[in-house]
Amino acid sequence: LQVFDEEGKDVTPHPLFHSDPNTVVPRQGKLLASSAYFGTTGSVFLSSFSMHQPSGANASLKQKRSCLLTSYNFSDVQVRQEEIKEELTKADLDRRVDLYLTETETIWILDMPSVVVSVESEDAGRVLERNRIYVDICTNRPGSDRFVEKMMQTVNGAAKNKEVQCDKIIMEDKGMMVTSWDLYDLFHVSEIEPTSKAEGSRTTTGKSSKSHTTKKHDQTMSVSSDRGSTTSSTMILESAVLARIHEEEECHSEAILTSENFQQDLFFMERILMENIFQPKLAAYRQFPVLTDPDVTSDTSGTVAAVKEAKQEKHDKEKKDKEEQKEAFIDPSILSGLNKTPEEIVPPRLERLWSYVCDLTNGHSVSSMVWSKVNPDLLAVGYGAFDFKEQKKGLACCWSLKNPMWPERIFQCEHGVTALDFSMASPNLLAVGMYNGSVAIYDVRSCNDAALLDSSESSNKHTGPVWQLRWVEQDRGATGDGKKERLISISADGRITEWLIQKRLDCTDLMKIKRAESEKKKLPGEKERKSEALISQQAAGMCFDFHPKDTNFYLAGTEEGHIHQCSCSCNEQFLKTYRGHKGPVYKVAWNPFSTDMFLSCSADWSIILWHQDSQTPVLTFSSATAFVHDVMWSPKSAFIFAAANESRVEIWDLSVSTLNPVISCFANPRVKFTSVLFAKNTDCLLVGDSKGEVSVFELQNLAAPNSNKV
Repeated sequence: LQVFDEEGKDVTPHPLFHSDPNTVVPRQGKLLASSAYFGTTGSVFLSSFSMHQPSGANASLKQKRSCLLTSYNFSDVQVRQEEIKEELTKADLDRRVDLYLTETETIWILDMPSVVVSVESEDAGRVLERNRIYVDICTNRPGSDRFVEKMMQTVNGAAKNKEVQCDKIIMEDKGMMVTSWDLYDLFHVSEIEPTSKAEGSRTTTGKSSKSHTTKKHDQTMSVSSDRGSTTSSTMILESAVLARIHEEEECHSEAILTSENFQQDLFFMERILMENIFQPKLAAYRQFPVLTDPDVTSDTSGTVAAVKEAKQEKHDKEKKDKEEQKEAFIDPSILSGLNKTPEEIVPPRLERLWSYVCDLTNGHSVSSMVWSKVNPDLLAVGYGAFDFKEQKKGLACCWSLKNPMWPERIFQCEHGVTALDFSMASPNLLAVGMYNGSVAIYDVRSCNDAALLDSSESSNKHTGPVWQLRWVEQDRGATGDGKKERLISISADGRITEWLIQKRLDCTDLMKIKRAESEKKKLPGEKERKSEALISQQAAGMCFDFHPKDTNFYLAGTEEGHIHQCSCSCNEQFLKTYRGHKGPVYKVAWNPFSTDMFLSCSADWSIILWHQDSQTPVLTFSSATAFVHDVMWSPKSAFIFAAANESRVEIWDLSVSTLNPVISCFANPRVKFTSVLFAKNTDCLLVGDSKGEVSVFELQNLAAPNSNKV
């Protein structure tokens, strides 16, 4: 087949492969010469070699398929020149042909050898040896002449350009009017630069003063010819002015908020708001008449009066129903003590006024409460857990009656606070005892929560929880003037300690509480028992109280249930021991009026009244099966005292009944009462609980007897 162009020239393409005519190609079967058997598959694989065949199509297809199926290399392909004109018969088509497929050599496109060798492989030893040699080389390299540092230039990687499609950027011109004060503000911004920059600008200005006129003329021409530059300079001016104004406003606002006058104004405003909110409660606390709002308009006076009258009638009816219900349950002994009939008596009760609680104190157990010796409106509350498993950081807060919603001072402590007390000689000092045995003194006048003095550096500090501490005034003696104040503490390590306040807190022991042997009566015919070996010779101290008239004597309650009468002059032995409790003694309290009587409460569910001359209990009070955590005498009567057990708060009046309390206030579910405290100048009682809440109750219809002797 020849191909000619329009001019008649032969443009037939020549084959790239020229076969050798002398080469003899073995004859293949007739089946392989047919293109119908392979269909289109064979032609697809071998179509690229069709240009090499000079003879007919049947011969070329036969030769190409035979090369593929016999796995000959392409370089060994021999082309037959004769045409095969034979046709396949039916027997040839039905004949079975065996095809063998072999795998070609693997072509590696990417080879990344591993840098990690298993320790179980054959090359592990060789790799370890190479690593050891490299380590030796690195070790011997410093200071060696065999190694020379060289530098070489490496080929930098070719930079790649990456294009992304984004939204079209829209350009916009903006114009504004610049006034004289805007120019002044911009000039004022440049004036506040540092002095060094200002001096440098002055020098530059002095050197270029000659060409100032020419430059100014050129700048004017450029501004008039280029509106874009004018717009950009205007925008820069606007942004600078706005930034300056915003910065001045922020600085001014911050200066106002941090100013002392503003803080004082906020303090007064807070006081006024608290007075408005708690005015009826505070008036009831101070036993003042509750004031009504006088700003009532004349046109609504009738409606307001009618509403008040309806509320008063409803209140009187509810009060009457409650009184009838309570009269049915009044103990006959109480009625006989009051010498009144049920119609004449008004039962005493506790009226809740408010609670000292905030987010910081929520969840902390109230461990102790104390009033300031000078300011009767200032209350200090200690927050800490009594159980070892529930220990967390403690708080000591100072609350004021003028703000029942947030404490005036907050002192953060690393350990739970177990006891605290105000000083009489220095009313600004607050002593705090903690669960780990530390004692710290804080200054309530300072807003800083850091302690003035701390017992952490004392070598003789307590090793157990400080369950109680007090400032005690004692006479200096015949030669001294006035009284001396001492800080006394009692701890679970069995020591009653006096703290010396100098440049640091140091202590000396007043008494080491020794364990007392139990006095068991020997039965007739019983053999003598061997004394049991004690784990510790000292008993854990729980509480103490100094005599109100003679501060040389004091009582100390212990964990084993004993109460010891001790003297500051003798630290070797007890004066007396009162045995009556079967559990730890949590509180002892002298009667402030009848000074030869004292109370004690214990974990054995009982409260005992003692006489100092008798080691036998005078009276035992037990009204609930719960631990009695705290007890306190009333500051207005020798017959009334309050007690706090886990389930309720009780008010006892010995002039009315010695069997049942006159008032009982039950705790909320999952809440335990922990401490009680009478108010100094009013008929109110403060109760602390295990949730960090100090509730203030008003004692209503509880008349204090006139006699001061029990």
